[in-house]
Amino acid sequence: MTRKRKSWREKLHDSKDLPKVVEIPEKMKARVGEGTMVVPAPIEVDEIMRKVPKGKLITVAELRRFLAKKHDATIGCPLTTGIFINIAANAAEESREAGETEITPYWRTLKAKGELNPKFPGGIERHRRLLEAEGHTVIKRGKKYFVADYEAHLVSEDEILRQ
Repeated sequence: MTRKRKSWREKLHDSKDLPKVVEIPEKMKARVGEGTMVVPAPIEVDEIMRKVPKGKLITVAELRRFLAKKHDATIGCPLTTGIFINIAANAAEESREAGETEITPYWRTLKAKGELNPKFPGGIERHRRLLEAEGHTVIKRGKKYFVADYEAHLVSEDEILRQ
C-alpha cells in the first residue's frame, strides 16, 4: 500500500512534540557554548515570518534569535529552523495556488549577510523578483545574490514581538 505524501501545509501544521527546549548538544558546544536550544514547531517559524511587514526583512539568524528569546533559550536550533523556513515557503506557495491571497511572505526571509535562498519556490530568480517588487535592490557577488544594504531594512524585535 502506498502512503499519500503530506502536503507542505500539512507539514507546516504537524508540530509533533515541538517546541521543546533542550541542552545544547555536545557537538555544538565548541561553536556556541553552553546553554539551551529551542527546537521550534514549524508553525512558530511561519508565525514570525508572517510578521515581517512589506519593505522589511529578516535573516535566519534573527529569526532564530527571536525564537530563543520567546522560549528563554540560549539559541534557536539552526537545523530545524532552516527546514521549517523551507516548509513555510512551500506551504505559502501551496496556499497561493489554492487561491489564498494572505500568504506567508517568505521572500522577506534571507540567509546570512542578506543572501537570497536558492531553495525557495522558483529559486533565486523568483526570490529576486519578489524582493525587487517590494523595492529592494538585489546584487550579484560571485555566484550568489544578496539584498543590497539589507541591514537597513531588518525588522526590529519590537515589530515582531508586539504583533
